[in-house]
Amino acid sequence: MRLRPNLHDLYVGRVVLVTVLLTWAVLVGLDAVMALSGEIGDLGKGNYTFGHAVAGVLYTLPRRAYVMFPTAAVIGSLMGLGQLAASSELTALRALGLSRRRLSISVAVALGLLTGLMVFSGETLGPWGQQQSDRLKTSARFGDVALDRYYGLWAREGNTFLYAQSGEERDDGGKKWLQLRDVKLYELAEDGRLASIAHVMTADHMEGYWLLKNVRRTTFHERSVTQQQIAGERWESDLDTAVLSSSMTRARNLPTSELGQNIEYRKRNGLDAREYEDLYWGRWFYPLNVLALCLAAIPFAFGSLRSGGMGKRLFMGIVFAVGFWALQTMFVRLASAFHLDFRIAYALPSIVLLLTSGLMFRRRSS
Repeated sequence: MRLRPNLHDLYVGRVVLVTVLLTWAVLVGLDAVMALSGEIGDLGKGNYTFGHAVAGVLYTLPRRAYVMFPTAAVIGSLMGLGQLAASSELTALRALGLSRRRLSISVAVALGLLTGLMVFSGETLGPWGQQQSDRLKTSARFGDVALDRYYGLWAREGNTFLYAQSGEERDDGGKKWLQLRDVKLYELAEDGRLASIAHVMTADHMEGYWLLKNVRRTTFHERSVTQQQIAGERWESDLDTAVLSSSMTRARNLPTSELGQNIEYRKRNGLDAREYEDLYWGRWFYPLNVLALCLAAIPFAFGSLRSGGMGKRLFMGIVFAVGFWALQTMFVRLASAFHLDFRIAYALPSIVLLLTSGLMFRRRSS
């Protein structure tokens, strides 16, 4: 089989790409409108205006496009191939000598280009746009020097456990640092008992250490308890501020490299890393999911979609997408509950889908 693309390959690929792009634009547009309507309740808080809301949603478009692409790909592929089947163009192409395998490769290559673009965007534009959106909203609502605002962080270093109620990345005249607020430091003794609790108003990370301000420390002795009030003290710590910052950001908004760093950090400190492992392997299996969904839809173009209208193609596309994501979500949750390998949970639905579509393809070809 000749692998160099010919005019027929380009035609089929163009039809599929056009329908996928149109479907994609509609889905992302609806998602953006719903997100914008959700911002209406925050208008008037601080300096937050409708213009800020629109700009914030626009910044998140790359991330929304990444999330919506698999669904748009399968619905658009079914609609495009159904259009060719309904007009008997697929039959004509078959009469010219193009095999079904060749037509499938044409579709896969076209979608592979878009998938590669989405993978790149999901690692670069998506996280960057989400960060810009968060910074814009925070700056408009709170009107201070905070760049990002976070909530609820747990970290561990040795026998000391840290909990921060909130935190900010601050910028003052070009000097940037991480500030944690309402911090509690739980220190355990060697025998496992609680040795002390320190309640810290703010903890600022300087070069190589943390500056703790307004510290109230309660120390537990064998037969007594003492309290100290300290205006400020220095805490020598090797906690990675980059990991702390990304840990306080929503995990789904992180690039794959930072997800990997968080997994390593959490495992090293005996913390639960399953949420990050779920997202990490989901990124790696993203291209396989897209291609599996679309290739599984191709056999229908040679049969049931030929006499079907637009509504039938749209319905089948939605059923394919929803069914696949439901199956994969079930596997992933089972893997999380029973501490199984997430790679197996993500691979199994795609393999099942590809095997099923392969059997259907052979039956329609016989």
